[in-house]
Amino acid sequence: MESAKLLQAIIETAIDGIITIDNRGRIESLNPSALKIFGYEEEEELIGKNISILMPEPDKSRHDGYLHHYQSTGEKKIIGKGREVKGLRKDGSQFPFRLAVSEVQYQDRIIYTGFIHDLSKEKEAEESLKRYAGELEELVENRTKSLKKMLHELELAKEEANISLEKEKYLNKMKSRFVSMASHEFRTPLSSMQLSAVLIEKYLQTSDNIQILKHLHKIKNAIASLNSILNDFLSLEKLDTGIVKPHFDSFDIVKFSEELTDEMQLITKEDQIIIYQHTGSESEINLDQNLLRNCLMNLMSNAIKYSGEHTLIEFSTEINEDRYVFSVKDNGIGIPEEDQSGLFQAFFRAHNTGNIPGTGLGLNIVQRYVNLMNGRIHFESKSGERTEFTLAFQKNSDNSTPI
Repeated sequence: MESAKLLQAIIETAIDGIITIDNRGRIESLNPSALKIFGYEEEEELIGKNISILMPEPDKSRHDGYLHHYQSTGEKKIIGKGREVKGLRKDGSQFPFRLAVSEVQYQDRIIYTGFIHDLSKEKEAEESLKRYAGELEELVENRTKSLKKMLHELELAKEEANISLEKEKYLNKMKSRFVSMASHEFRTPLSSMQLSAVLIEKYLQTSDNIQILKHLHKIKNAIASLNSILNDFLSLEKLDTGIVKPHFDSFDIVKFSEELTDEMQLITKEDQIIIYQHTGSESEINLDQNLLRNCLMNLMSNAIKYSGEHTLIEFSTEINEDRYVFSVKDNGIGIPEEDQSGLFQAFFRAHNTGNIPGTGLGLNIVQRYVNLMNGRIHFESKSGERTEFTLAFQKNSDNSTPI
């Protein structure tokens, strides 16, 4: 008796629909999920009716033939493993679902039990993903063509200018305009794509379609990569035109660093761990919070990018008697000795970076931001083993004299 009650409770609360029919195809029972899936409110609306009432054509007309054929020959047309079919709701709308049917011998007669899993949300998500992926592919292709054309025009203009001083200034102005235009041209549609991808991911949280989520993450990573490139170019333009001015204020470096560490941990590779520690009895510093954040994010992003999975990244801050010191240390590919002298040059990349994406602008921008705050940047690296970057700023000064 208790087993029967338990079984009934399981059927009543099941997420998927469960319908039983007799050997003539007439509906004998439905659970609440089945009623909801097909848009009905009461069992009485369906009990005793032929199951074909829940089917669109051509299955509606063919179902009795399917059942008779099985009963006559034993050849399974519907009964067996789950397959995708169309259902017909009470309001006349159709929807896809996965159907599995079992034959049950019950009290000297045969009944058939159908298990129904609604695929509507999965199908809608797949279509949305295909549409947004197509739009993103078209967008990137069009923008790439435009950028290639503009870069070609700039190269031609540079050759004609013969690298004279005045003409070089003119080309630099053209480059700044190009960078500004390209950044703003990309930013709005990419932000829209990113938001759409986030909404699709949220919509899919109840689905078990792993492949959809896998491709969705690829789209999000591609968008993040493009945004990172655009941010580098936009920062370079602002520095070149003198727009960037430091604004010093006081803030808690421990709280700032803990929040930054949590944020960067979200983009780490598998089993990469960022460890943060602070040294010193004080925690308040006086620097430009936005510029410092950009510097540390760049250094930590590089540490993540150029280190493998299952590695440790160490981030530390220190306030001593006369300085604020920040350090980011990884156990990654390191910087070859022959490349270290050009590390802070714009567009420079070490020869061991391989296919790892990057603009070669990040460290140039970091150095210029650090200089604006009258600090110094220093690094130590051993190829194939590790790299450590250190930023140092003078404490308790008017921020007008470099250390």
